[in-house]
Amino acid sequence: MALFPVISNFQHDFVLLLMPVDTENTMDEVAATAAGHSVGVRVAPRPDKVVRVRRQGADDFFPRDMRLAESGIRPMETLEFIFCDA
Repeated sequence: MALFPVISNFQHDFVLLLMPVDTENTMDEVAATAAGHSVGVRVAPRPDKVVRVRRQGADDFFPRDMRLAESGIRPMETLEFIFCDA
């Protein structure tokens, strides 16, 4: 377990945020952390959707149960958080 800095680029948010997550967090937990900083603050809630994570500019999302430590994400990398159908 270690704190790990990533940059959140949350869909419909105009602010990029530096956010600490834990290397043992799953992508769902990383998404929940990002949502906590954006949804209900600058982004409207979408309770019918799940938030998925991908590298900025990538087409494919990380598996929801993948741990950050297994993802190959580097410190300070920008991640996109996108509302998707469950």
